[in-house]
Amino acid sequence: MNFTLRLEQAGDEEEIAAVIADTFADHPHSDGREPEIVDALRKAGALSVSLVAQDNAGVIVGHIAISPIEIEPARAGWYGLGPVAVLPPKHGNGIGSALITAALAELRGLRAAGCTVLGEPGFYNRFGFAPHPGLTFEGVPAEYFMALPIAGRVPQGLVRYHVAFDAPDTSR
Repeated sequence: MNFTLRLEQAGDEEEIAAVIADTFADHPHSDGREPEIVDALRKAGALSVSLVAQDNAGVIVGHIAISPIEIEPARAGWYGLGPVAVLPPKHGNGIGSALITAALAELRGLRAAGCTVLGEPGFYNRFGFAPHPGLTFEGVPAEYFMALPIAGRVPQGLVRYHVAFDAPDTSR
């Protein structure tokens, strides 16, 4: 499958939400709030990187969001990757990997200190993400919370994602 990557543009919101909802519909670790999280990040001006993948017909088939995080004690310049969404019928075509690679390049352009991700180690390790003792995210096994230093070392501390990740579920 051929696809292109580009920055999110005004008017993409509904199509992005549909891609995210379809991606996470049957995911065992999802509460179905991912579309609302991305929308809340967007409304808060906290989508530092928002990329889409389009197929040859111009249909959005993938999306990645990156937003600022807080590390206590305070460390500036760190971001959280996620969610990453690719329409299930399009899995295995390299779209997710391309989105992650491009998003990390965007972070380098922003002179980010680093990036964290909560996800499957077998997938994210190939991009350089790894668990780092002392950098923690409450409530998840340490092996699933990983960091990628971009400039400097990985700090120690408790990570907090943007308040949008704590938004109540409005779909019920």
